[in-house]
Amino acid sequence: MTTARIEGIVPILVTPFFDDGRIDEESLARLIEYNIAAGIQGLGVAIGSEVFKLTEAERRQMTNAVVRLVNGRVPVIINTGATGTDIAVHYARLAVDAGADALMIMPPSFFAVGAQEIVDYYKAISAAVSVPLILQDIPQAPISPALALRIADECPTVTHIKVETLPLTQKVADMAAAVGDRLVVFGGAGGGYFIEELRRGARGTMPFCSQPTEFLAVWNKMNDGDIAGARAVFDEAFTGINRLSNQNADLFFHVHKQLLFRMGIIRTPTVRSPSIPLDPITRAEIDEVMEKLVPEPVPFGA
Repeated sequence: MTTARIEGIVPILVTPFFDDGRIDEESLARLIEYNIAAGIQGLGVAIGSEVFKLTEAERRQMTNAVVRLVNGRVPVIINTGATGTDIAVHYARLAVDAGADALMIMPPSFFAVGAQEIVDYYKAISAAVSVPLILQDIPQAPISPALALRIADECPTVTHIKVETLPLTQKVADMAAAVGDRLVVFGGAGGGYFIEELRRGARGTMPFCSQPTEFLAVWNKMNDGDIAGARAVFDEAFTGINRLSNQNADLFFHVHKQLLFRMGIIRTPTVRSPSIPLDPITRAEIDEVMEKLVPEPVPFGA
């Protein structure tokens, strides 16, 4: 399987947990089937999967389970960025050994480092594994268009960049104009500006995994030139979700897991600690949006 020109909708899987915090692989299997049945172009394990809250053994469990359950039907992309080069190389090798088709890697962000150090970080990872690499431009460690091209020039396996720094739509436009055909530009930040990103040169997005059908509908309508139709789908499906998700801290984890729970796809909406507490008003607002999107809750396994 190749990810050299992967485009379209590549949802980032949430990690389903039992109430006691263990990874729920039955829920994960249902979640993967739900997304693949929708027709997505890939699946990812990344920040939206709460990987930063997983032990190393759990990271291996999650990666191994996703690769096994996907079974080659779509590319599997694993986020292996880390605060240190040796750690990032270690995570990269583990993911590739498990069968990952590509890696998404953010720059080190614990301390600010210079451009050369960032290039060296990516060169070390590129030398250690042979799968395609996706740069992840994040607010804590932005990647400029010039730096993206420099990394790509020195790391031939770098094929994509996911843009997530503000101003988001302008950054997508600047990145797409600068990299041309050298890198495939993906949008990020949950797909909240997907239409605007596509109009500025993005060729896909990596949203949460709760609404793959709707994201694909927007993607297909935009490619067909039906901007009004794409906007109608987007506004109907995502406006309430985006309004809630962008309110505070990690509220987006709760929102998307609550939606998947209400659809009967995952067993529990458990988000690992630490996490923002949900006050009564926020809980009521989440319920209002959930009832609109899924009027009748579906039991798990139904």
